[in-house]
Amino acid sequence: MDLSYSAQDIAFRDEVRAFLAENLPEHISGAVRARGEPEKRVMEEWHAILNRKGWLATTWPRAFGGTGWSPVQRHIFEEECCRAYAPRIVPFGLSMLGPVLQKFGSKEQQDHYLPRILDGTDWWCQGYSEPGAGSDLASLKTRAVREGDAWVINGQKTWTTLGQHANWIFCLCRTDPEAKPQEGISFILVDLNTPGIEMRPIRLIEGGHEVNEVFFTDVRVPLGNLVGEENKGWTIAKFLLTHERTGIAGVGFSMQALEEVKALARKMRRGGRPLIEDPLFAARIARAEIDLEAMKITNLRMLFKAQQQGAPGPETSILKIKGTVINQELNDLARRALGPAAAPFPGHVTDGNLVFGPPDTANNAATYFNNRKTSIFGGSNEIQRNILTKTMLEL
Repeated sequence: MDLSYSAQDIAFRDEVRAFLAENLPEHISGAVRARGEPEKRVMEEWHAILNRKGWLATTWPRAFGGTGWSPVQRHIFEEECCRAYAPRIVPFGLSMLGPVLQKFGSKEQQDHYLPRILDGTDWWCQGYSEPGAGSDLASLKTRAVREGDAWVINGQKTWTTLGQHANWIFCLCRTDPEAKPQEGISFILVDLNTPGIEMRPIRLIEGGHEVNEVFFTDVRVPLGNLVGEENKGWTIAKFLLTHERTGIAGVGFSMQALEEVKALARKMRRGGRPLIEDPLFAARIARAEIDLEAMKITNLRMLFKAQQQGAPGPETSILKIKGTVINQELNDLARRALGPAAAPFPGHVTDGNLVFGPPDTANNAATYFNNRKTSIFGGSNEIQRNILTKTMLEL
């Protein structure tokens, strides 16, 4: 694979840069720089800007209203968006449910839900994890029972990211309790305005509200909200998780974080010299940069393979592991560079006005603590290593 950009790729990169320079509002990029909690109105505004351009659904084919971009174009777009401090595109509808409906959904489901994802009518969240079924997702207990023309759902989901902003949730439910753990599970779409649903916030270690727990009590859902075949939801779940784990790698965001760490190390001083000149600190930055360059190459390889096969393979677990480890290392380096200035407000996201270090560093500690989760969600890194051991090494 030729890793150098072609003339067409460079022209595309320039087009993206020009678009971002002209269309990314300062108040949106400023909110991303401050690293505060994501506000729905900011995310909606950016999604609408991209949708008007036709650049929102970067992983969808043109037939469904997507960009039809090549893997290299998607990589360039993510890289340039991160460099410009554009918000991350909320993945649940666009990167997760969208591909699922395109592969497993009925024509009616595709015609109804896909346009509503694009225009922002529907905001989706993911109902996978449960208190006793996180990385061991096959042990989920939320039940869906047929009663006449409806599914009746009872159970609990947890760690529901941005659920407070969503109006729909896609859920894995056990529809055959007598089947083996990976069988008897179905993929069902649920309107969060349905009676019997309660969403409660979960406060994270840095004080933010990003995740929730969702309770279902005799929730009646139309039978037509089943995606794919009854009791075949595990196949859909695995398909969706490969897309999720590819996105979790966050190559562009780690590239952004690397540049920030370098800039911070040039500003902060130890022993009268810039921190970047400290051999031990410089060596840690160099190791992170080497790992990031290797992951960039691996990410491109995975994207090319996914384009040929229609879906990412189990190798996405490599991206999930390395991406989260690198991101956490860069967060730690930023925290260490700031020293005492990194922790004036432990346990609280600030508004960016109270800063004891360089500008735009008020929430560095909050970012560090928040991102401890990344090696756990989407399937813990330990589970990803088990997947690689079984599927690729055949051990």
